[in-house]
Amino acid sequence: MTQPPQPPNDPPQGGFGAPQDPPPGGFGAPTPPPADASGKQSATPPAGGFGAPTPPADAQPPAGAPQQPGPGYGYPQGQPGYGYPQNQPPQPGYGYPQAPVPGNPQQGYGFPQGLPPGQPPLQGYGYATTPMPQPPQPPQNGNGGKKLSTQMQIIIAASVAVVLIVGGGIWYASSGDGDKKGQASSSSGSTEGKDGENKGGAAPDGAGTEKAPADPKSKVAFQLPLPKVTDVTKVDGSWLTDKAYVKTGLNEIVAYDPAKGTKLWSIPLAGQVCAASRHMSKDYKTAIAFEQSKPSKAAKYPPCNQVGAIDLKTGKLMWSKSVTAATSGDAAVRFDEITLSGTTVAAGGTEGGAAFDLNTGAERWKPKATTDGCYDKGYGGGEALAVVRKCGTYDDPQLVVQALNPTTGAPLSSFKMPPGVDYASIVSTKPLVVAADVGDTAGDGSGISDFFSIDASTGKLLTRIAADGEKYAARCASTEVESCSQLAVGNNRIYVPTEDHEGTGEYGDTNEIVSFDLTTGKPTSDRADAGDRYTMFPIGMDGGDIIAYRVPPYDKGGQVVSIDGATFKQTVLMENPSDGSIRDAETSFTPDYSEFRYRDGHLYLASTLVSKPHGSLDESRRLVVSFSRD
Repeated sequence: MTQPPQPPNDPPQGGFGAPQDPPPGGFGAPTPPPADASGKQSATPPAGGFGAPTPPADAQPPAGAPQQPGPGYGYPQGQPGYGYPQNQPPQPGYGYPQAPVPGNPQQGYGFPQGLPPGQPPLQGYGYATTPMPQPPQPPQNGNGGKKLSTQMQIIIAASVAVVLIVGGGIWYASSGDGDKKGQASSSSGSTEGKDGENKGGAAPDGAGTEKAPADPKSKVAFQLPLPKVTDVTKVDGSWLTDKAYVKTGLNEIVAYDPAKGTKLWSIPLAGQVCAASRHMSKDYKTAIAFEQSKPSKAAKYPPCNQVGAIDLKTGKLMWSKSVTAATSGDAAVRFDEITLSGTTVAAGGTEGGAAFDLNTGAERWKPKATTDGCYDKGYGGGEALAVVRKCGTYDDPQLVVQALNPTTGAPLSSFKMPPGVDYASIVSTKPLVVAADVGDTAGDGSGISDFFSIDASTGKLLTRIAADGEKYAARCASTEVESCSQLAVGNNRIYVPTEDHEGTGEYGDTNEIVSFDLTTGKPTSDRADAGDRYTMFPIGMDGGDIIAYRVPPYDKGGQVVSIDGATFKQTVLMENPSDGSIRDAETSFTPDYSEFRYRDGHLYLASTLVSKPHGSLDESRRLVVSFSRD
């Protein structure tokens, strides 16, 4: 099992078995799991509910912040359920996805995310587990109920009078003049009028496929208990096909019926999955990296040196293999991450990288050994392929971002990152967008101080966008190149959420989703408000529309919304139950350690890290909770 850094407050565990449907009254003790597709009954998971019961319907919140109930569904000890109102606003910096591959509507929305920045690489082969630092806490509002501060009134007034100001900001265009902009500027595009105002029409990337439902209310479709493990274990990997929801388990990949959660097929593996591609081909094939064996006394942490391709329609491991490192003789390369672009599988790590044919497993190319200490840190996939190449010394690294020919690995262009960049993350490959924390100036642990929009054909910097850590809430992890989350790219724009701030209600925070033009670097007039007591972030693109998840307040269920890429009008696609135990289950999936997938009225919330049990609350945690409008 891999042994990545310990997540905050030790994510707890439950048992493992086949999925079970929740009882009609909510998420109490799990009911016996349904039989799988073969008719066999699975093992019964451990007893335990999904958290504290909901307060009485007629209960009224006090004048100040509402009284907090007991912690929700397996939530870290000593903290209230995620999204519950409190004097201290929720911790910033969630962590979320890139957009799915355009032209592949089957892919769904939402992607796996990496660990918080500033952590050592997820080795998992003999390295000691390093506790993750807790994100910095925002200042407390000491006046009980939240009221509009003078600053907030100024912000709201400015937003109405100008276009978009959220606490003021600094944006840098490609000229590098560094001038502060007091208001949003217009961006190019046929759908916009004077001063960047949206005038209707279609978004540049076209209309989405998700339509407004007659009734957005959902119910719990199924839940999957966590696997039993003895150490911190990665369970990255969630994919949607036209017939199944597919999820990484313990030493296996399993497909489930989207409506019932019954097991459709399982692919046993030699060891645990340690990296999974967030992309898949149009015919539902993807790639994973996994350990060469299960843990044993001789090898407690087996190396992650196996690469394989999976057919998600048939449930077959098409091929698997390892490669030797150019600098280590016969030793197999240990991989940290893996991606897919077209029919090229690219896996990378500090010991080297390699690329394979998705369908046959034939080795396509491998970075050549160099004498200057350069190596491919990792790759970004999707419609194109790009690499972050690291050279220099540990104390003085030099990072280069290259667009690659997926078939040959030959560089098509190169862009040298500025000094002071220790890690860089590929947000998107087409268009090519990179995020970095330049000089460790972000200050919020997000790993992002700036976005770099690059012309992939020439390597020329189009624009540099300053993303103030105090204003914006997207994240990228230093442990993986393709790990950015809580943002999306489309319509030649990057969409990011603002940090949480006081809303107009008596209590409860809110935020917005805004965008920047990737050619000019300027903020646009796009602004989608989460609504009073809700916060939200992008989980992907649907054509030219943004799919976003709304984190609920203490007495509501979460929502999935579609934001029109031209008008920024919001449409509620799903509204989850407000029952207390169900809400606690939903909000226990914090974006930093969860995968969010949505398509056609189905939402899947899945864990990406599990660990051994640490108390009675662990019994209520789950691997997956699925909601459905059906």
